[in-house]
Amino acid sequence: MAEEVANVQVPPDEELNKKQYYGITEVAAMFGVNASLLRYWESAFGMQLRKNRKGDRFFTPQDIRTVQLIHDLLRRRKFTIDGARDFLRKNKGADQRYELIQSLQRVRKFLVELKAQL
Repeated sequence: MAEEVANVQVPPDEELNKKQYYGITEVAAMFGVNASLLRYWESAFGMQLRKNRKGDRFFTPQDIRTVQLIHDLLRRRKFTIDGARDFLRKNKGADQRYELIQSLQRVRKFLVELKAQL
């Protein structure tokens, strides 16, 4: 599981916002999971994804950030599905706090790399 969390390849916000929609296979590749797991999370967490007439799911950059938070809760922090659902329901600002934590971790990584170069 720890390796799975480390292998998440979500691009930075600037690159993520270049496209308006991402297909389910692209998002599954970002997180290293099956598309069926993303479909399950969609139903379990009540996500409202855009679908075409054929039924293909499309993720916006905000949807991808939500999936990233769900992935973090379930894989890294070891929440159950019910526990993660309750956490998201009770903590309405959880996604903003998670994004803040992610940006601080990127700054920390940059500073550690800068220190190593000195």
